[in-house]
Amino acid sequence: MTIDVVLCVPSCEGPIKKAFEVTGVTPAVAASGRLNEVTALEPTDGYAGAVINAAGFPFNDAMNLCRQLRHRDRPVGPIILLVDHYQLDDLTFREDLFDDFVVGPFDVSELATRLRHRLRRAGNESVAPRIEQGGLVMNLETYQATIAGRVMDLTYMEYELLRFLATNPQRVFTRETLLSRVWGYEYYGGARTVDVHVRRLRAKLGEEHAHLIQTVRSVGYKFGADAERGDGDL
Repeated sequence: MTIDVVLCVPSCEGPIKKAFEVTGVTPAVAASGRLNEVTALEPTDGYAGAVINAAGFPFNDAMNLCRQLRHRDRPVGPIILLVDHYQLDDLTFREDLFDDFVVGPFDVSELATRLRHRLRRAGNESVAPRIEQGGLVMNLETYQATIAGRVMDLTYMEYELLRFLATNPQRVFTRETLLSRVWGYEYYGGARTVDVHVRRLRAKLGEEHAHLIQTVRSVGYKFGADAERGDGDL
């Protein structure tokens, strides 16, 4: 099976690393961003794409690298640019140098979705549309979730809540944030709705895996695939 390699400059940490894991592609990290380093790391069948963090090294250097990747004998595409909000104006008239961009602070779910979408539009059909965390596997195309190989019978909103939490592991979300991000800003139900769905999800995860959704007292919830089992009370 071919492993899809995406160039990542100048580092692959935090949400960027997590987005690569969620998408199912392998990063080739070029810390300097110099073309000779990029070429040395390139697999024999070429890069599937590139993620350039313009907030991680000088902006002009990032643009120059994008330009070089575009005009090589074997062009690299698609190119996704990561920027800070104050760099947005600098993208004007440079749209030909990248295919998409994401504004920091970088959200794992957004970056993974954009990366997967761009790779598929470029003809890569092997990108894994799935999340794997602590025995949990979620297929983002079929809306199927399994835990330790067992299929979970989830409602649509249970699936969406679990997907959101699992895509952002170790991040704590208040009930209000979960309502707006999962149910949407048009939802007028109370925060207790989140508690009810968390209770149902824990029951469906089973006793051995209920700890994956952790309560952060007086704050909200987080997904912790690597955490030890603790108090799961609401």
